[in-house]
Amino acid sequence: MIIMLGEQIGERKGRVTGRRVVSTEPARIEVAFEAEGSLLGVAVKEIGTYTSQLRPDGSLYGEGEGVIMGKDGEIATWKGQGVGVLGENGAVSYRGAVYHQSGSTKFTRLNTVAGVFEYEVDADGNTTTKLYEWR
Repeated sequence: MIIMLGEQIGERKGRVTGRRVVSTEPARIEVAFEAEGSLLGVAVKEIGTYTSQLRPDGSLYGEGEGVIMGKDGEIATWKGQGVGVLGENGAVSYRGAVYHQSGSTKFTRLNTVAGVFEYEVDADGNTTTKLYEWR
């Protein structure tokens, strides 16, 4: 069986808006962010929250959820998981999968799509996300 990434279906840029320590044993941090961009060709704004847990080998495991709002009132929610690595000065790079749910006509296709994402946070808290359909 060959698994392939399909088309890029979304891209967003944003900023981390908050961080807090959830636990120190193991180290776990909650991050909130806001972003703008596109999803299935619709201009969107997004708010999301995820927790990152530092693993014994220094890698990260994260889980998150969020809400995406389209320019004409479309709404989609998402939940996702990923693995990441720490970069210089607090930068983070994640790869993972995300699953959407929506009743909005422009986003209902997402209900049957597994999304694969690339998520980057630079040392200044700027975020970039690229979302691909997993076929």
